[in-house]
Amino acid sequence: MDALEIARWQFGITTVYHFMMVPLTIGLGLVVAIIQTMWYRTGKPEYLRMTKFWGKLFLINFIMGVATGIVQEFQFGMAWSEYSRFVGDVFGAPLALEALLAFFVESTFLGLWIFGWKQLKRGVHLACLWIAVIGSVFSAYFIIVANSWMQHPVGVEMVDGRPVMTDAWAVFTNNTALVAVPHTLFGALAVAGAFLLGIAWYHLWRRRHDGIDTVGKDGRIIPGDAPQIPGRDKADYTVWMKSLRIGAVVAMISFAGTAFTGDLQGKLMFEQQPMKMAAAEAACHDGTGFSILSVGNVGSSNCEDVVAVIEVPGILSFLAKGDFTTEVKGVNSLLGEYKEKYGTNLPDNPLYGDRAGQEIQYVPVMEVTYWGFRMMIGFGGVAALAALLALWVTRKGVVPESKWLMRIAVFGILAPFGANAAGWIFTEMGRQPFVVAPNPDMNGIDQVFMFTAAAVSPGVSAGEILTSLVVLTAIYAVLLVVEVKLLVKYVRGGVASAMPELGHGKDKDGSPNGDGKDNDTPDKSGDDVLAFAY
Repeated sequence: MDALEIARWQFGITTVYHFMMVPLTIGLGLVVAIIQTMWYRTGKPEYLRMTKFWGKLFLINFIMGVATGIVQEFQFGMAWSEYSRFVGDVFGAPLALEALLAFFVESTFLGLWIFGWKQLKRGVHLACLWIAVIGSVFSAYFIIVANSWMQHPVGVEMVDGRPVMTDAWAVFTNNTALVAVPHTLFGALAVAGAFLLGIAWYHLWRRRHDGIDTVGKDGRIIPGDAPQIPGRDKADYTVWMKSLRIGAVVAMISFAGTAFTGDLQGKLMFEQQPMKMAAAEAACHDGTGFSILSVGNVGSSNCEDVVAVIEVPGILSFLAKGDFTTEVKGVNSLLGEYKEKYGTNLPDNPLYGDRAGQEIQYVPVMEVTYWGFRMMIGFGGVAALAALLALWVTRKGVVPESKWLMRIAVFGILAPFGANAAGWIFTEMGRQPFVVAPNPDMNGIDQVFMFTAAAVSPGVSAGEILTSLVVLTAIYAVLLVVEVKLLVKYVRGGVASAMPELGHGKDKDGSPNGDGKDNDTPDKSGDDVLAFAY
């Protein structure tokens, strides 16, 4: 393994790990803001409980996401210095706006929300959360603007071999970014929806398992109370059933949104990066058919051993052009075009080091693109179907007693995470061998591009990058254990883990804490290590 390969593994591992937290932060933040808005408008105590419980999990994930995200910036300078030099004049603006505007706004108002439960008026407190959530959306937008420029560079001209931004508006309104942003947001909401559904199902199942709730003769639930367990009252049942239904609806709407925006994204990819989409379909020859299942050596650059077992005529044309008859170029046709435009071997340039003169592999690893594309769609579809079934099964307010169904619901939380990860891996791996993909729209020639082989830092050895890879992976493994343990702890604790006052404190009028009134006076003896959050 040389420095380039290790650097790619390092960036892939740390980026995918970090991105597992990003969609949950964005999606759950939006859902919590909506739930708190419902509490603000109705004053119903169950919405306050939902806000505090889901808000606690949101904060845990947000903190861990910040800790793991910082590493991404350091990697650019350590392992990808040539890439940083090449894109620096373009990336400076969106990344600066992400850090100085979006993230500062997000963190500042999130801090006000964390510490302002008793200090701010309800409307102001709610506004703080919405501003923080909107800040996270803008943060994602600026990052996607930068990533979309790598997929489809616009608004620049080449000066001394480097792109210089000449049209900021073109960069920030890149059609690739304008489609990728809503696609990412819907994907984030899908994660949040499954998160709510799985955890709510677990708590509803546990209430039945513990004998708190029973089922009447008409098949409908009879919520009960467990005075000996803090927070396990009738309102607790309402918290979880409403959370389940909100999660299921959000999951289904999100899948529809990702499908629609994904179709738009696919049509752009066929225009901007035809090889990526041809590899994703294992479309070795020109045609109109979409391969649902192909077998053979899908890693072969000449596609000789690939056979489509199940193929639907016309669907590939629809995905690419919106009709069912237009032929789409396959890998074999595109391979000749790429070789003619960009050469068959890497240039004899010091940037490439020992890799200079090597044959260029224009076909990305089709095992990754082909199966990544299907995993993205498959996991998303499974999550949406599960949400629909959950709504139907619980239509009478009853969660089945089956422990296996409960476990499936909990592990189903991972499905949209898998869809998001597979989508990003497909997007980034499918762009190879370019780190900045060619742009056929600039003056009719592909003048803005960069081979990945030229992007790695020339002064960093394979051993140094390998050492950093091992260290970062070990640190991230520890952080993963910490986050999972925190999430599991507070999930199992239920609403009382986010509102210890439910089991200890009383309002001045003698009513239980957590009823949504302004005179709540929680007993601090029930606080825990994360009590600072509220």
